[in-house]
Amino acid sequence: MVTLAEVMTRRILTVSPSTSVAEAATIMGERAAGSALVMEERVLVGIFTERDIVRALGRHFDAAAHPVAEWMTKDPVTASPETPVQEALQTMLERGFRHLPVLDEGEVVGVVSLRDLSRATSA
Repeated sequence: MVTLAEVMTRRILTVSPSTSVAEAATIMGERAAGSALVMEERVLVGIFTERDIVRALGRHFDAAAHPVAEWMTKDPVTASPETPVQEALQTMLERGFRHLPVLDEGEVVGVVSLRDLSRATSA
């Protein structure tokens, strides 16, 4: 059984809740990342994704200057490194999201994308 620990990305992109939408989008673009974990100190408080960027810009003319805290998903669903890939994939498909933070004893240790899971299940 393949677990998230084997397929997750350990190089985590983080921003603070006060980071602007524009700044987060730029950082995500530079890193070719589809999401950024929103952290206060070492605590995960949200996730900000490409979809959030589109939603923000589509709803408010100056959303780029607003903090990501206004647009992020608060208290996102998470998984542990021991979670089977198939279980994580099912959760993501059922709940309609593409990025899943991975926590070990409350601490962020990685993130997994729908693409990562698709590759792992097709191999």
